Amino acid sequence: MKLIMLGSGTSTGVPRVGNDWGECDPLEPKNRRTRVSIIVENSSGQRILVDTSTDLRAQLLATGIGKVDAVFWTHDHADHCHGIDDLRVMRYDRSNPLPGIAGRVTCERLRRRFDYVFAGQFGYPTIVDLKETSEVQLVAGFSFDNVEMPHGPVKSTGFRFEADGKSLVYATDFSEITQAMIKCFKGCDLLVVDCLRERPHPTHAHLDMALELASKVKARSTILTHLDKSMDYGTISAKVPQGVSVGFDGMEVRL
Repeated sequence: MKLIMLGSGTSTGVPRVGNDWGECDPLEPKNRRTRVSIIVENSSGQRILVDTSTDLRAQLLATGIGKVDAVFWTHDHADHCHGIDDLRVMRYDRSNPLPGIAGRVTCERLRRRFDYVFAGQFGYPTIVDLKETSEVQLVAGFSFDNVEMPHGPVKSTGFRFEADGKSLVYATDFSEITQAMIKCFKGCDLLVVDCLRERPHPTHAHLDMALELASKVKARSTILTHLDKSMDYGTISAKVPQGVSVGFDGMEVRL
C-alpha cells in the first residue's frame, strides 16, 4: 500500500494570499503547501482519493494521477470538498459513476451543495454515486473502518484503510481525542494526523495532541498534516520524535 500526499496545508495554504509565509522559510520547497488531500493506493494499482481539496486539479497534475477508483470525504468544509468539479474528467471513460463515501451529515450537505455531481443535470451524467459509510464495507480493493471525530462544533470522519496486510489511518480536522478514535486507529501501520500548529486551537489538533494520539494508538509511523504558516518544515522536523515525519505536498510513503 502507498500513500501519496497531494496537499499538506491548512485552509488558506502556505503561503497565504499576499505571499504571507509566516514563520515558514520560503526557500524550503516543502513549506509550499496546498490544501489537504491524499491518495491511498494498493498493490493492484487501485486508488482511493480522500477529500476533493480546493487545489485538486493542480495536485493531480503535479503527481501525474489521471484516475481514481473511489472518493471519500472527511467532511464538507470548503478546503476539503470545493475541488469536487475536478472529478468530472475521471468520469469520461467510465461506464458508471465513481463510488463516493462519506458520513451521513456530510452526504446530506454535499448533495445540497453539489446536486449535479450526484444526480446529473441537463443531460450530463451523474459523476459520483454517493453512499453513507454505514452502507459500504469494501471499496476499490480496500476494506475500511471509520469514526466520527469532534471538530470544534461539528464532526469530521476519520478513516482506517486496509489492504495488502497493511493499515493506514487518515485523521484530519479534529479537536479532541476520543476513546472511539483510539479503538478505531489502534495499531495502525501509518497514521496521517491533523497538526495545525504548536499552540492549542479550538477546532484542530496541535502538535502535542497529534503526538498524543500517535502514542495512544501505538502507530508504527506518523505523518503530520494540515500545517499552517507557523509550522516551518525544518524547525518542526527537528522537534518531533523518531517515527514521526512532517508531511509535505507530493510526499510518497510505501507501507
